[in-house]
Amino acid sequence: MKLLKLMAVLLSVMFFSVAHAGDKIKVGFIYVGPTGDHGWTYRHDIGRQDVEKHFGDKVETKFIESVKYGPDAERAIRAMAKDGADIIFATSFGYMEPMLKVAKEFPNVKFEHATGYKQSKNMSSYGLRLYQARHVQGVIAGMMTKTNKICYVAAFPIPEVIREINTYYLGAKSVNPDVDIDIVWVNTWYDPPKEAEAAKVMIAEGCDMVAQHTDSPAPLQTAEKAGVLGFGQASNQYKFAPKAQLTATIDNWSPYYIAKVQAVIDGSWKSGDYFGHMKDDVVQMAPFTNMPADVAAFAGKIKEGITNGKYFAFTGPLKDNTGKLQLKDGEIADDAHLNSMMYYVEGIDAKVPGN
Repeated sequence: MKLLKLMAVLLSVMFFSVAHAGDKIKVGFIYVGPTGDHGWTYRHDIGRQDVEKHFGDKVETKFIESVKYGPDAERAIRAMAKDGADIIFATSFGYMEPMLKVAKEFPNVKFEHATGYKQSKNMSSYGLRLYQARHVQGVIAGMMTKTNKICYVAAFPIPEVIREINTYYLGAKSVNPDVDIDIVWVNTWYDPPKEAEAAKVMIAEGCDMVAQHTDSPAPLQTAEKAGVLGFGQASNQYKFAPKAQLTATIDNWSPYYIAKVQAVIDGSWKSGDYFGHMKDDVVQMAPFTNMPADVAAFAGKIKEGITNGKYFAFTGPLKDNTGKLQLKDGEIADDAHLNSMMYYVEGIDAKVPGN
């Protein structure tokens, strides 16, 4: 009798193990825009699709697009957790506090927040050093501008956006001391008409190099219609404006998503903070187009220097535009400095909204 009971227990354990091994890992994504924005959300969704391709029937993914900040985000994240998600990626800065709150309620679920700075036992933060590619864009803009006026369509005044405005300007200034920058805040990540109008206003005021930190190709398309040049955002947007795009930042989230899902599968997931580098091929750039060979060659050298760790855009001495010293001579900005940057660098004649 004891032997029969023991065999029954063993069979039960074996059945549970096989059943559990056959369970799919459920992976959730919360998106700030539509998957068809051809920018930020589009590239995150490429990452999700690559997770499916990599793991096949071992995973099941789900996404919710165009989720607003605040209560909507909290509800969406909580719904995914209740639905049995093993890991949830929230892909925008404004999801940080809602995700942190939900993470406390579901200690067995893994939570991942993009571009934020807070972590907990079961919540990580992650981002890419996209400012590296933006600096290269600035160098190109400084060399290519004919009016010495470059411009920037900005989404929200958060450190990530401020950081990229600064590095874009610093790149331009490094090759063209006469360059000036105009900035229009649209307070949205995705609103093509509003993005286009912002670009149109600055072009009318003399801007001939259009950069953006919003997610549709609208500013770049506006640049092409006006006969000026610009840069794609988050993905290669050349097909939308082949006569205007000089290059584009390409966000490659796939390696991170695959690695973190694998960590859930093998039980090695740990909370942490990731900041992907150009050298890891997660910060990519579209081919250089619509520019002379010497400009492309010089920009390529800057890109190479950033990739191999010999060139740092944020190196002191660096003052903000109030004259305050932010980085001492030779000092390189650390991640804490970069992730809390809420000042404009010296030379930008504007005020950071809210400051």
